[in-house]
Amino acid sequence: MDAAWEDAVKRGDARIVRDLLGQGTDVDARDRYGQTALMLAAHAGHREVVATLIAHLANLNITAKFGLSALMLAIVAGHAEVARLLVNAGADLSLQGHGAPGFAGKTAYDLAVERGMLEVSAELTPKL
Repeated sequence: MDAAWEDAVKRGDARIVRDLLGQGTDVDARDRYGQTALMLAAHAGHREVVATLIAHLANLNITAKFGLSALMLAIVAGHAEVARLLVNAGADLSLQGHGAPGFAGKTAYDLAVERGMLEVSAELTPKL
């Protein structure tokens, strides 16, 4: 992941993110930890950057450490609005974390329930 791209995403600078995307930056480029810009922005709660990345067709379901997706990272960090945005964009609700005891076998729904994010967990309720 290019340093300017990573910096813009981490700072939540949607204007620069749009500019860099317009210059051909790979929307799904990964940092040295395997995280994409969408994952970084979701974890930081940068709603406008998340929306921009979704509009530029970022892959919603890439996972990195512990099998966590952008949706799961938004939930872990307590960013309900960003989590809703990802759900509405079509994030895969069946993905499960792995590795660490706090994430192993857990879906976004499980993580939301554990964190008391009732408004989000209702939107993530598994459909039968």
